Amino acid sequence: MAKKLFIPGPVNVAPEIFTAMSQPMIGHRMKEYAELHGRVTAGLKRLMETTDRTFLATSSAFGVMEGAVRNLVKGRCVNFCNGAFSDKWHDVTLRCGKQADAVKVPWGQPITAELVENALATGKYDSLTLINNETSTGVLSPLAEIAHVLKKYPEVVSIVDTVSSMSALRIPVTELGIDCCIFGVQKALALPPGLAVFTASEKAIERAKTVEFRGYYFDFLEFVASDDKHNTPSTPCISLIYGLDCQLQRIFAEGLEARWARHQQMAERTREWALERGFELFAPAGARSVTLTCVSNSRAVDLAGVKKRLAEQGYAFDDGYGKIKGLTFRVAHMGDLQPAELEEFLGLLDEELAR
Repeated sequence: MAKKLFIPGPVNVAPEIFTAMSQPMIGHRMKEYAELHGRVTAGLKRLMETTDRTFLATSSAFGVMEGAVRNLVKGRCVNFCNGAFSDKWHDVTLRCGKQADAVKVPWGQPITAELVENALATGKYDSLTLINNETSTGVLSPLAEIAHVLKKYPEVVSIVDTVSSMSALRIPVTELGIDCCIFGVQKALALPPGLAVFTASEKAIERAKTVEFRGYYFDFLEFVASDDKHNTPSTPCISLIYGLDCQLQRIFAEGLEARWARHQQMAERTREWALERGFELFAPAGARSVTLTCVSNSRAVDLAGVKKRLAEQGYAFDDGYGKIKGLTFRVAHMGDLQPAELEEFLGLLDEELAR
C-alpha cells in the first residue's frame, strides 16, 4: 500500500511530475537535451536569485557535498556542526583527506553569526561548510546574519547545504554571497530522489583551479566545460530533469511568495498544535525550521507504537533521528503539501495521542 509521507524526505510527489518523467527518452548529447537543460538551469537561477553557474548532478546531495569539499578546500576547512548531517559533513571532509576542524554546538541549537565570526577571525580557514536547515533537529540557522560575517572574509569559500530549505523560503544566493549552494530535489522541491543541484561562484571556480585531486565525477571544472554547452559531464538522470522542468513551472505558477507563505503557515500551525498538546519544541524560538517541526517527546509517548499504527493506516511518521530517536518526533510540512492535508495528519496524531 502506498503511504502518504509526512517524513522529512522523500516527500509526496504530484502525479503531474510522474507524467512529465514518463516522456520519451532523448540522448543527453542531443540538442533536445541541451534545450531542456538550459531551460531548467535558467529556472533554478530564478528560484535561487543567482547569476552563478548552476549545475545538475545525478546523485544525492551528499555526493555534491563531498565533491564541493574535494574541489574547494585547499588549506583548512571549518565544519559547523549542530546535528546529524552537519556532523557527517565533518566526517566526510576528513575522509577526503582534508584538514578540518569541527565547531560543534548542542543538537537543537543554531549556528550563529557569532560562532562563524569567532572561527574565521582566527585566520586558519580558507573554506567552511554549513547546513542552513539541519533536518535531524528542525533547526534553521540564520543565513542572512552569517552572510554578513562572510563578506568580511573574502578569502574564505562558503559551502552551504540548503537541502531541506530551498524553495520553502527565500534564499537569494548571489545577494548572500554563497559560493557553493547545494540541495537535493526530494525534500522541499517535492521530486523523487536522485538529482542534486549546486552553484559555483567565480571565486569557487577560481579556487577549484588551484586544488589538486578533485576527482572526476564531481570536478567543478568539468561541470563548467559542460555547462557552456548546456550539458553535464556524465550521463544525467534525464527523466528526473523532465520532472524538475515540470516542477519549476508549477512552483512559478503558484508564485514564490505564495509558496514561502504556505510553508510558513504550515510550520506555525504545527508548532501551535504541538504546544497545545503539552509538548515542547526541540528548536528554540527564532531558529525553527519552516519545512519540518521537531517536537520533544516531553509526554513520553510510545513513538514506535504510533509509527507502527499510522503505517497500518497508510501514513509514514518519523519518530526522531539518530541519538534523539524516540526522544523527539518530526512532522514534515514541505514541498507541495497543502494545509488541509497537514490538518488531516494532525487529526490522526490526535487520535493516537488519545489512546
